[in-house]
Amino acid sequence: MTALPLSRRQAVSGLVLGGIAIALRPLDAAATPDVLRRRLGELLKGGEAKSGRVKIAAPEVAENGNTVPVTVSVESPMTETDHVTAIHVLAERNPQPGVLSAALSPLSGKAELSFRMRLSESQTIMVVAQMSDGSAWSATRQVIVTIGGCGS
Repeated sequence: MTALPLSRRQAVSGLVLGGIAIALRPLDAAATPDVLRRRLGELLKGGEAKSGRVKIAAPEVAENGNTVPVTVSVESPMTETDHVTAIHVLAERNPQPGVLSAALSPLSGKAELSFRMRLSESQTIMVVAQMSDGSAWSATRQVIVTIGGCGS
């Protein structure tokens, strides 16, 4: 069977219609508390994270959600026997709840990360630190966004 050649008009029409279909497709809704709980369950493998040891420095009000400065630190001696193995940053209302995951070791020196993140709207940032002894610690921080990032 031979393919029929497309005219330029047919090709352009197909591209335009495809673009419209992509633009009108249902977007993934912002992560919900249920999605966040599922992601936490995956990270913690059914365990619980305790409050404490984790500090989140972020502005209370972010004028622009496209670039929100965040610093996360975890109290840990970072020795061979007692150190942070991973830090996970989650945002409950972004299109994807997992914002950042970083693996650490005693060679990291200290358990601290500084980065900028996008926030689609005002929401809670959650940080979970996994420790070498199998425990997990967490903290949350509410950030009010006046102009959303993530395409909103």
